[in-house]
Amino acid sequence: MPVIVGLGNPGRKYAGTRHNIGFTFIDKLAEAMSVRMGPGKGPFHVGKGRHAGQNVYLAKPTTYMNNSGDAVQKLLHWYKEGTVNCLVCYDDLDLELGTIRLRPGGSAGGHNGIKDIIQKLGTDAFPRLRIGIGNDFPRGRQVQYVLSPFTEKEQDIMTSTIDNAIDASFTFVRDGIDEAMNNFN
Repeated sequence: MPVIVGLGNPGRKYAGTRHNIGFTFIDKLAEAMSVRMGPGKGPFHVGKGRHAGQNVYLAKPTTYMNNSGDAVQKLLHWYKEGTVNCLVCYDDLDLELGTIRLRPGGSAGGHNGIKDIIQKLGTDAFPRLRIGIGNDFPRGRQVQYVLSPFTEKEQDIMTSTIDNAIDASFTFVRDGIDEAMNNFN
């Protein structure tokens, strides 16, 4: 049973920021699937929907980004699901704004949320959906950049990017990570 997790930071202060694109993605995916999100049996909000004849769980950790592993570990334990069926969606500074990339696993690539998930799960073998947020910031201003909102022009790009990411996640659910990578990378 697929589990799709979007990473972000909880609270109004972080809503709509670049670092919270994983939360935005889950909100839009839940809307597209008519899924209601609510508190789960752990540090996450969760909703259950159906796509391509199978149940799909959507989740957003209620931990801060750097502690995402706690939420993902408890989520997978609660639903008795393996890491190979858990697609984690998050922001990526190394990808051009509006680009998406899927991977079947691998290193954290400098992302602290992914680093924590790898540490808590004891494996890097879980699929990822990376959403490019660009890296147009002065040296030393990375934190301010990722915690800033998108400009109006960037928001238009990100709206179509999220739609593309939703299509990629539906392909993941129907056909697996390899097919999603072939169609969307």
